Amino acid sequence: MAIVVRVGSPGDTNIVAEMVGDLLNEIMQTVGVQYFSFDLAQTQSRTRQFIERGIYSVLIAADSTSNRDVGIATLYESHALYAEGAFGTIPEFYVRPEYRSQQVGHTLLDAAKSLGRSRGWTRLEVTTPPVPAFDRSLTFYEKNGFGITGGRKLKFLL
Repeated sequence: MAIVVRVGSPGDTNIVAEMVGDLLNEIMQTVGVQYFSFDLAQTQSRTRQFIERGIYSVLIAADSTSNRDVGIATLYESHALYAEGAFGTIPEFYVRPEYRSQQVGHTLLDAAKSLGRSRGWTRLEVTTPPVPAFDRSLTFYEKNGFGITGGRKLKFLL
């Protein structure tokens, strides 16, 4: 298997939205809580808008032998004083289960790091759910050079 990563375009909206739905469903099944409200059509529309407006970047990993899209990483630019300027946030990162532990995630993260460097970002940040069921994800990120910065992600719905 040979993995290639490309930058997603508005034409990739459907595959990105599908994998985001798979990611959210996997999280909710694992923790047993309905954290997210997912609507495929709305997610497709948002994905297209975000890409077209240039506020969201999508990296898509494909298995070049089967020509199948097997993973995604989405990124957007954030700004903070603690980060010393602009930095990248990875809100969605997903590899299809049958392609895990085959360097797909590592290849996607390398592409994300390269994209961040090209944009002059000071860092990349990613959040994993703080439950033992996601220790494997945490270990994966740590093996790829990410360090725990503390805290938990909280939200307030407006």
